[in-house]
Amino acid sequence: MKFRYYSAMTQVVLVGLVCFLCPGMFNAVNGMGGGGQLDPTAGNNANTALYSTFVVFGILGGAIVNLCGVRWTIFCSGFMYALYSASYIYLNHKPWDGSFTIAAGALLGIGAGILWAAQGMIMVSYPREEEKGKYIAVFWIIFNLGGMLGGILPFAINYHSEKDSLSDGVYIAFVVLECLGAFLGLALAPPSKVTRTDGSSVVMVKYTNVGKEVLEILKLFLNPTMLALLPMCFTSNFFYTYQFNNINAALFNIRTRGFNNIFYWGFQMLGAYAISFLLDWQRLQRKTRGFIGFAIVFVVFNAIWGGTLALHNKYPEGIEAGSRLDFKDTKRAAGPIILYLLCGIGDALYQSMAYWIIGALTNDNQKLSRYAGFYKGMQSFGAAIAWQLDIKVVTLNQIIANWVLFGASVPPMLYVIWRIKNHSEDQSIEAESADAYVEKEENLKA
Repeated sequence: MKFRYYSAMTQVVLVGLVCFLCPGMFNAVNGMGGGGQLDPTAGNNANTALYSTFVVFGILGGAIVNLCGVRWTIFCSGFMYALYSASYIYLNHKPWDGSFTIAAGALLGIGAGILWAAQGMIMVSYPREEEKGKYIAVFWIIFNLGGMLGGILPFAINYHSEKDSLSDGVYIAFVVLECLGAFLGLALAPPSKVTRTDGSSVVMVKYTNVGKEVLEILKLFLNPTMLALLPMCFTSNFFYTYQFNNINAALFNIRTRGFNNIFYWGFQMLGAYAISFLLDWQRLQRKTRGFIGFAIVFVVFNAIWGGTLALHNKYPEGIEAGSRLDFKDTKRAAGPIILYLLCGIGDALYQSMAYWIIGALTNDNQKLSRYAGFYKGMQSFGAAIAWQLDIKVVTLNQIIANWVLFGASVPPMLYVIWRIKNHSEDQSIEAESADAYVEKEENLKA
């Protein structure tokens, strides 16, 4: 296939590479548990600060992207990831002072909210309807290659280390890669110049302004479809805290934590790739594909939490530093490692399904940037709570909370899938919502 810079696929690959280098490296640090530190307290508090600001700027992110464009918003946001990784170098030398790391987390929440709104808009509005599953998978594979590379770095550098925290060299490598990712954001094309595989242009609506964007954001909270998706959004990153801190960090030594992350993010790629075939399978109606995809997610997640509960019963207090599991001790480590890898598959299936549902609501790229921002903002609201729960709530109750939240997200997700149309064209599937009301008012005035 001839390379075309302005093609939708090229742009999705480019934003995937940005996320490979920025959020991908962040995931690698977070996936080590406690940001790669022996004491996870500073990392937990930094993540709470991060996701607290992410809530606000995730929701505002779509409006900011619509007003400022994708290139400069992603460029500026990328440097926040580098600052966050750099803050752990400071923490390595002053482990009693987590203030810099917490402040860097708050700044990263601002940048990440805007970056992910731009990413979501590109990933779900650029492809044609019948290709959205494939484009989501392409992005997810490239993005999670970053997590894999981020697992290889600490695994290789700390292979012979007896410490239970990452060295400065690992964090410096992350900072360099994240700066490269920020600059790569400038390579993205303006949406107005992007074309799809059938030669059509990406949907562009009229010029927007600050007042319109504020109104459109407020209307999201009156939109029945988005309100129905709130439990899905809230739950979608809630489980990271338990998986990273209470499985990977609590049970494994430092090199095995890196080893686990190589495969955690690697299995995410497999999960996203596999479900993309179903979500784009044209022999089935779109609603049917949605129901089957959701059934797969439902089975996998319940299996994961059942296995997690069994693992907790075996190690209710974790394992003390110095005697934690090593990947070479296959008799003890194989079961927990396999469970952790399945967690990666489950995450990919859930995220792919969530983005596919959002992408099925409309083809309007400005609406989708707001929807993506709403998704990431509410996702971050859940994550902010989860990181604090890890400090204050016993692990068994965290398992119960995760399982209950997933169960609560099931009925409204099924409701939205049931209302998905086979072709959304450029219209949303919203019911008698604030959008419909405003349109009626305009028609009456005309």
